[in-house]
Amino acid sequence: MAASTSHSFCSSLAIVVLAVLGCDGSVLLDDTSSFTGEKTAGPNNGSLRAFEVVDDIKSKVEKECPGVVSCADILAIAARDSVEILGGPSWDVKLGRRDSKTASLSAANSGVIPPPTSTLSNLISRFQAKGLSTKDMVALSGAHTIGKARCVVFRDHIYNDSNIDSSFAKTRQNKCPRTTGLPGDNKIAPLDLQTPTTFDNYYFKNLISQKGLLHSDQELFNGGSTDSLVKTYSQDVKTFYSDFVKAMIKMGDINPLTGSSGEIRKNCRKVNN
Repeated sequence: MAASTSHSFCSSLAIVVLAVLGCDGSVLLDDTSSFTGEKTAGPNNGSLRAFEVVDDIKSKVEKECPGVVSCADILAIAARDSVEILGGPSWDVKLGRRDSKTASLSAANSGVIPPPTSTLSNLISRFQAKGLSTKDMVALSGAHTIGKARCVVFRDHIYNDSNIDSSFAKTRQNKCPRTTGLPGDNKIAPLDLQTPTTFDNYYFKNLISQKGLLHSDQELFNGGSTDSLVKTYSQDVKTFYSDFVKAMIKMGDINPLTGSSGEIRKNCRKVNN
């Protein structure tokens, strides 16, 4: 469950993809008659799970201190704890975020979030638009050491790209058919082939071996400006952890709802009445 919880936070905060509305828990909202939520957006569909874990945490917190702890803060804390449980670093989480009263499927699908087909220059520019540096982007991408992706988002990479290890491509092709459509589109594979449930630096080692699952992953080590960072993180896990923590804290400060903005939801799946 920890890996899934952390991946939910990664997507909400845009560790690999940029959050549309920032750390406001909007991704937790179910569809309503007034808006369609973000859970079925292209970048999120099939990759965000463990909503029931957040529900359980929220229910227990509400019994102890009702109306005090937001769903956004629960996500932030759960992500930190998940990373630590899986062998990664820990960090102090700033609290006081409030929850969004709406969600936007169209915004989540609008292209603000970099698709898995992104080039390196596109990844860099998208993160810079949120005030995150190239180093932040590479370090945060290391969160792909856990989690999974659907066939539909890595199919093109394993069949059509040349910067991929041939044996790795064949392994992924065994469970991801070339033809589009269900059920093949929803077949999943771990983002980190070696240690998919451990938060370590094998993601970067995989990139050096041309075993990145997504096109956008492998772009980080493809003869470009980020090759040196990938090499550093692959060889020095402590440096990766340090830079990851700094980037997480920095990203957690991107447009949070505070003060009188938003609300503290009683139920993370719906706004208060």
